[in-house]
Amino acid sequence: MVKIRLSRGGAKKRPFYQIVVADIRQSRDGRSIERIGFFNPGATGGETRLRVDRARADHWLGQGAQPTERVARLLKDAAKDAASQLEPAAEA
Repeated sequence: MVKIRLSRGGAKKRPFYQIVVADIRQSRDGRSIERIGFFNPGATGGETRLRVDRARADHWLGQGAQPTERVARLLKDAAKDAASQLEPAAEA
């Protein structure tokens, strides 16, 4: 089975996560099939907190990949952010 999950990187006490598509038999930070984004929980200032390639995420979800609870929440947040960025353009 294929999962969309987080793979940890970064320094000690400063996590940085890649959003990856991986076989469930691989370890958390092991080999992945594809990287589709990242999540930086410690982002400050102008740093980007979350970036997801929605097209690739939708592709893998259509192929039957199951997101973890945290990744499902992040995908929902990314969709909400994308919708909020499009709203001002639609009003103008």
